Amino acid sequence: MQDGSLQAAVVGAGTMGTTLAKLMATHGVKVTVVDTNPKVLEASRLNVGESAEIIRFTTDLQVAKSADFVIESVTENVAIKRKVVAQIESEVADTCIIVTNTSGIPIDDIGSAMRVPQRFLGTHFFNPADIIPAVEVVPGSHTEAAVVEKVCGWLKRWGKRPAVLNTCVPGFVANRIQHAVMRECLSLLEKGVVEAEALDDIVQYSIGVRMALNGPLCQRDLNGLDTHLNIAHYLYADLEARQQPAALLEEYVAQGRLGAKAGRGFYQWSDETRTQHQARERENLQRIIEIATQHAGGDKP
Repeated sequence: MQDGSLQAAVVGAGTMGTTLAKLMATHGVKVTVVDTNPKVLEASRLNVGESAEIIRFTTDLQVAKSADFVIESVTENVAIKRKVVAQIESEVADTCIIVTNTSGIPIDDIGSAMRVPQRFLGTHFFNPADIIPAVEVVPGSHTEAAVVEKVCGWLKRWGKRPAVLNTCVPGFVANRIQHAVMRECLSLLEKGVVEAEALDDIVQYSIGVRMALNGPLCQRDLNGLDTHLNIAHYLYADLEARQQPAALLEEYVAQGRLGAKAGRGFYQWSDETRTQHQARERENLQRIIEIATQHAGGDKP
């Protein structure tokens, strides 16, 4: 379904803002991308490909005045997001829905100074936002139910699977689970239990491929909750439960081993290998999502 009557603005032309604009433009939304940095805007225009012909790029936030909704997608910093949301609210009509795209910052922290917080909520799109189906939808304490319903309706029309949280907790759901997994992975590396490549193989080709077809709770149902409980009794006491980031992670970051963008993290990267990997990943994600979507066509009770 095309949303040709909808007008939207995306504030922040980085990776997420660019893919969000591309997603909406593909579904007929009239999109304007706003950023204070002309160079970032130009990079965004180049990265949206053919969609650049129907997306407007500008440094002037005032163009958002007539928008039905605005998505803030600036850097993951609560003070900056709070300031940008306040600027957005000063420009748009009271009927305009304002969305903050964040990976896990509490929504009320970002919207604490808003004049009309009832029309404000959070989303967590996953990168690349134009491909990954799931979107965490996170109301603030003042968000009206009608606003949540309207945003979820838009997301569904754009091919997304909105998942509404009942309570806003730091990190939301996905990042809490992801960081819990990584805490155990880093602990296993530090203890010398396994090397990085072997660990990736174990996770990717066991629980990884199964998670594409069944969520963790569905998988536990299929395996048997009694089996899970029996394992939990002897295993939980031995799992990593530290309250601080792993020393290995602190060490790597201090050394400048920041991952693919820096040429080295757990692996060695060049610009060429990073580009090739990301291109393959994007292509294969679409294939995996297609299979997962077909598998989800009525298997659960």
